[in-house]
Amino acid sequence: MSTAAFVFTFYLVFTDIQSALSAQTAPGKGQNSVSPTARPGPNFDRAASKNVTALLGKTAYLNCKVKNLGNKTVSWVRHRDIHLLTVGRYTYTSDQRFRAIHHQSTEDWSLQIKYPQHRDSGIYECQISTTPHMSHFIHLNVVEPTTEILGGHDLYIDRGSTINLTCVVRFSPEAPAYIFWNHNDAIISYDSARGGVSVITEKGDTTTSFLLIQNANPKDSGRYQCNPSNAQAKSIMVHVLNEFPAAMQHGGQAHHRSSHLSCLVLCVVFLILTT
Repeated sequence: MSTAAFVFTFYLVFTDIQSALSAQTAPGKGQNSVSPTARPGPNFDRAASKNVTALLGKTAYLNCKVKNLGNKTVSWVRHRDIHLLTVGRYTYTSDQRFRAIHHQSTEDWSLQIKYPQHRDSGIYECQISTTPHMSHFIHLNVVEPTTEILGGHDLYIDRGSTINLTCVVRFSPEAPAYIFWNHNDAIISYDSARGGVSVITEKGDTTTSFLLIQNANPKDSGRYQCNPSNAQAKSIMVHVLNEFPAAMQHGGQAHHRSSHLSCLVLCVVFLILTT
């Protein structure tokens, strides 16, 4: 048996013995009648003890609310390795990222996890030292939001067109508080003298931000970056073409016709001179 499993087993036996002794010494033991003022036993407030989705690396809190605790003890156990993490307000793990939090006169017994990693995801048990012990299971899901600008790494548009960039933030437990757009590392000002710049952001389980720049010119070329408050930034290179392919094609055809006309004139002059 591993050390963690031994400690956990010893803890369960100890709490069961403690609860049995408390029950034997409780007033009114063995009486058929129950005092009308007797309080019910401990119970979980499940509405205040819900599953948690946490951001990778950002402190997470698992809350367990227990009513009518009396002289019982609340503990936290990690199911992945059956590791006893906390007992009451004391922490029983060498992993300093974990800490028991309880404020007097409150019913909340929280487990704090600093810098959560993907491996911390899983089931955590909030346990009350009754006989038999009572348990409430809370699932922790550690996620890493992703940012994507639709359209690949490069965008080519014609001069005078509208630059339309779409940034999507996925797998975030909550919508980002803000999303900044940068152009060549400078924050884009939506009320600048240039004009024609606007942003539309739709928040939800998946947050989408649209950057619109009207009447694009070559100065608008460069690296555009989408910066959500709770996810990694993403960038795209925009290339505004200064030449107009239609005009180039028309100019080419005109030059081609001029060349033929010049050759025809030279041939006529040559024929006249040789006759």
